Amino acid sequence: MTEERSEAAQLGRERDLGKVYDTELIKRLWPFMRPYRGWIGLNFALIPPRAVLELMPALVVGAALNYLTEGEATTEVGWMAPFLVPRLGLGPLAWMFGLVFAVSIVTLVMDWLRAFTMISLGQRTVRDVRRTLFDHVQRLPMRFFDRYPVGRLVTRLTNDLEHLAEMFSAGVIAMVADVFVMVVILTMLFAIDPRLALAALALVPVLGIAAAIFRYKVREAYREVRVKIARLNAHLQETISGMKVVQLFARERRNFEDFSRENASHRDSWLRSIRYDALLFSTVDLATNLTRALIFWYGAQMMGLGGITLGTIYVFSDYMSRFFRPLMDLSAKYSVMQSSMASAERVFQLLDEPREPEGRSEEPADAADAASAHTGYAGATHTGCAGAPAGFRGDARREAATTGETKTAPEPDGCEVEFDGVTFAYGAETVLRDVSFKVAAGERVAIVGHTGSGKTTTLKLLARLYELQEGSIRVDGRDIRDIPKPELRRRLAFVLQDVFLFDGDLRYNIVLGRDVADEVVDEAARATHVDDLIERLPNGWAHKVSERGVNFSTGQRQLLSFARALAREPQLLLLDEATSSVDTETEALIQDALRHLMEGKTSIVVAHRLSTIKDVDRIYVFHHGAICEHGTHDELLELRGVYWRLYQLQYAQQETAA
Repeated sequence: MTEERSEAAQLGRERDLGKVYDTELIKRLWPFMRPYRGWIGLNFALIPPRAVLELMPALVVGAALNYLTEGEATTEVGWMAPFLVPRLGLGPLAWMFGLVFAVSIVTLVMDWLRAFTMISLGQRTVRDVRRTLFDHVQRLPMRFFDRYPVGRLVTRLTNDLEHLAEMFSAGVIAMVADVFVMVVILTMLFAIDPRLALAALALVPVLGIAAAIFRYKVREAYREVRVKIARLNAHLQETISGMKVVQLFARERRNFEDFSRENASHRDSWLRSIRYDALLFSTVDLATNLTRALIFWYGAQMMGLGGITLGTIYVFSDYMSRFFRPLMDLSAKYSVMQSSMASAERVFQLLDEPREPEGRSEEPADAADAASAHTGYAGATHTGCAGAPAGFRGDARREAATTGETKTAPEPDGCEVEFDGVTFAYGAETVLRDVSFKVAAGERVAIVGHTGSGKTTTLKLLARLYELQEGSIRVDGRDIRDIPKPELRRRLAFVLQDVFLFDGDLRYNIVLGRDVADEVVDEAARATHVDDLIERLPNGWAHKVSERGVNFSTGQRQLLSFARALAREPQLLLLDEATSSVDTETEALIQDALRHLMEGKTSIVVAHRLSTIKDVDRIYVFHHGAICEHGTHDELLELRGVYWRLYQLQYAQQETAA
């Protein structure tokens, strides 16, 4: 599976249902099932006694019929003789009824045990698979999310896993049990009377051919259903996600017509598959009735010759009904297995998506880094920029804290960043071309340029949201590919233009589940003016944040993102168009928050607004993926180059208006 595969190839795999039973997929699923192998063994162990219990009632009823007609046990059901002797004042028929009742109770308990263990096994296995899959998805590179639709990912984590769970309740073991029962029935029929058994099986070859044809037809019908449901889900996801545009452009009627068309197409596909189900059921039902008629007709002739009893005819009739019953369930079980195997294949395709390496070194630089990589970002401290060759300067500080040594002079909070010959492309489109620059510890630099010049990509590469293709990026002299991602990202804060807030309260959206002291959170709120916002809210810190933060304005969400970054106590601050979508009043608050946020930290700012970059230490101007100019604001204006033209187009009018 290559990263450059096309959407058409992905849709082609969506249409490929795979096998009804795939040994390789079962092997891959086995590690998730292994902890519950005792339950699997129990279910297989219950198959033989369950088959015997299923056959016993017919034998008992047959013996009762023979007793009523013959007055004694016949050779065919002679094993019932002990029950024909009156005991405890009960007659033979009462004993037979009691035996059938007891067998039914035991069968009921056994069926409950089988169903409970298999459904529990399925849910526990699916829970473990879902946890593994969710963890894997969180660690996939951004390239993957650029080309993989969100709706399809949600389907993998929900619908596909639910289909996988159905395999345990109505899948492999159920099919094995059905086959075992059919074999036992055939054995019993031939053991009782081979001639009548051959007559009873006369229609089985015809039914087998019909089932084979059905299997092919239902495969095609089910494939079409799956394709149509995928289209329907995609339409729903797109419409709901773009509801604002739908309503603003009055597309409700057009979208409803498109949905109705997709919905009707999905309904028609289901109706075609249902017709095949109904056809198979009717065929099996017809075969069952014809077989019963044949058994009674041929059995009656044999009874006239004295070669068979009424009880035997009843046993054959009952057993053949049970023999055909699994064939009636064939469509459901076939669909379940086919759906389960297809779902398993798609789940494992997603698990096979390659993760990008956490770091080229196998382990973090020291034990403190290793612990941090596993425990998250709790307890992260300010670190320096030049120092211990194994990592960031903060390593030396942590070592001093461990040994009890003290530092005579405080270290700067920033870290040194260097880009060296970085070239990067999204597919065939080259975005960065031989980019090289250096940011000293604690320095504030800005990146400006036209849309598509590679500004945001530069920050994403530094945060390792995408992996380098050519060149290197070093932080404190250490290649970021040698730094595990948790260690690197613990030391930086990335403030995006489009702020994403999670469902929860305000405090959770600032700390994001980390163990952060209340004093740190309160200070971050004060420095970024979030405390003013909190005072105006009726529930304060406990105020509910709606999905995606829609109950907050763009500026309020941006302030919250600054508080989130400041509470992280980062060394390296990355800001991507952080003030491009707010009003002038909110921008003033943001600028004051930025001064607190950037103080003492290495800061790289991608911005369009002059107010964000005018006072930085240095500005890099990107043009067609390369650095064409760099210097301070005044120096670049004196050059009268690309930056000067951007200033004339974007900033001069703003200053005039101000």
